[in-house]
Amino acid sequence: MGSIFRFKQFSVDQSGCAMKINTDGVLIGGIVKAEAPSRILDIGTGTGVIAMMLAQRFPEAFVDAVEIDASAASTAARNFSSSPFAPRLSVHEENILAFEPGSSYDLIISNPPFFVNDLKNPEERKRLARHADEDFFTGLIRKIAGLLNPVGECWLILPVKQAEELVVQAVLYKLFPSRIIHVHSDESKPEIRQVICFSFANAAVVHEDFYIYAAKGVYTEAYVSLLKEFFLAF
Repeated sequence: MGSIFRFKQFSVDQSGCAMKINTDGVLIGGIVKAEAPSRILDIGTGTGVIAMMLAQRFPEAFVDAVEIDASAASTAARNFSSSPFAPRLSVHEENILAFEPGSSYDLIISNPPFFVNDLKNPEERKRLARHADEDFFTGLIRKIAGLLNPVGECWLILPVKQAEELVVQAVLYKLFPSRIIHVHSDESKPEIRQVICFSFANAAVVHEDFYIYAAKGVYTEAYVSLLKEFFLAF
């Protein structure tokens, strides 16, 4: 297969990207729910896979993808241009904190770096892709609050500890969790990720569990259903 990952409607060339396609990215790309968004923002697009999944799922939407790493941004741009959604996809090579699009978004999505103050990978580009300092999340949630339209939603996927901390920080910017999906490898394992939907509406939080595997090497029906429109294997 090399560096090419083939989906049903598009292909992703992963060369030039420090972080390759992973379960977190495709999971949030499939799990997001939204009511006919017209403008979508993907923060830290990497290969561009999440942006293209959303372009496929929401055929009327225009998707802006922001990526700080020059090589990854170039790869995402190539992937976008060769996809059937090319006219509705744009990549912006810059730090999200400096991004000024001039208008707000109906849907914001991100699979952000999350190893806060963990052992830093010596390779600088992988460090950028995988690691974040505490103030990164403060700046990220503040920026999201400024870019999200009043009735829009933001979806993030994070490890449990970082997710719980971000929920506390988000309240400071009037963003509240409306839905938290607790992701488990299987029913015998504790949660490994949380997918959180934030909005400006302070309502009761809906919690649900999501399991990836039903048995060793066997995906759950929920996982297959979520990604059957994308994966060739499904």
